[in-house]
Amino acid sequence: MRHLRSLDDLGPGGVVRLLGLTDHMVDIGRRAMPKVPALRGRTVAMCFFEDSTRTRLSFDTAAKRLSADTMTFSVSNSSLNKGESLRDTIETLESMGVDAFVVRHRSSGVPWQIARWTSAAVVNAGDGWHQHPTQALLDAYTLWTSLGRAPLEDGRPLAGVRVAIVGDIKHSRVARSDVDAFTQLGAEVVLVAPPTLLPPSLEAWPVTATDRLDDVLDTVDVLYLLRMQRERLGESLLPGLREYTSRFALTPERAARLRPEVRVMHPGPMNRGVEIGVDPARLAHSLILDQVTNGVAVRMAVLFDLLAQGGDTSTTVSALGDRHD
Repeated sequence: MRHLRSLDDLGPGGVVRLLGLTDHMVDIGRRAMPKVPALRGRTVAMCFFEDSTRTRLSFDTAAKRLSADTMTFSVSNSSLNKGESLRDTIETLESMGVDAFVVRHRSSGVPWQIARWTSAAVVNAGDGWHQHPTQALLDAYTLWTSLGRAPLEDGRPLAGVRVAIVGDIKHSRVARSDVDAFTQLGAEVVLVAPPTLLPPSLEAWPVTATDRLDDVLDTVDVLYLLRMQRERLGESLLPGLREYTSRFALTPERAARLRPEVRVMHPGPMNRGVEIGVDPARLAHSLILDQVTNGVAVRMAVLFDLLAQGGDTSTTVSALGDRHD
């Protein structure tokens, strides 16, 4: 793997391989000193052209736990405000010795464009409505470990699991990447949304779709809630948040109907009272905080896979086995 712009960059078996590598990173996180020298001498630049809390901080933490140096790029204090092009910015940063760019941008396709301008690795931390591959990996890892760790070796550790992804599918990079990850691992996915918040065509999506959450609530093993972006009201895609909540939110009444073993997930940040009307801490199997925790380990796995030993992960055990001195 030279870049991680979408799950397509992983190749056959790549998702399973990274889930296994993430297990090593979780072990590191449990140590009294959760740090190893695997990426000592490497530099990772955080280039977030769009606001982020969870993703940016978890990538920064991941890099530091692997002993990489980090460089944080702030748009508000950059020469982009003086007219410098994105390409010139990337080439300037690369000349400072950057080995990997972690990029978030509001425009779809920017990580692919940056990969043409640099010899460094490029990791997509979210581009427009398009892709968010590390979110999909951490979601897959969180779900796999929560459900009891079916063997990774068969390539379909989520076989037989039914996942409902609920909300604004049309504008969600998380939904697109999660559908790829979950179905690759054998899960069945149903999209639940009003027709105006579904993509124009689902022909290429290996999913089913419905606009009736109550019809599927009793049949799913996982309820994955997406953040409702309030700006969609101004686009006349919804009659109002109250109607959306009544039809698609996890209300106390719907939460009471869930089987105790149903997992509830959300990529954050949550709009309490909009897509979720209950305290997640009161749900028997809420995985929302586990997703945040596992985000660090997954991003450690991605950075290690790209940068350690020139990308040769056959050295995984030896490179991760030593504690930081």
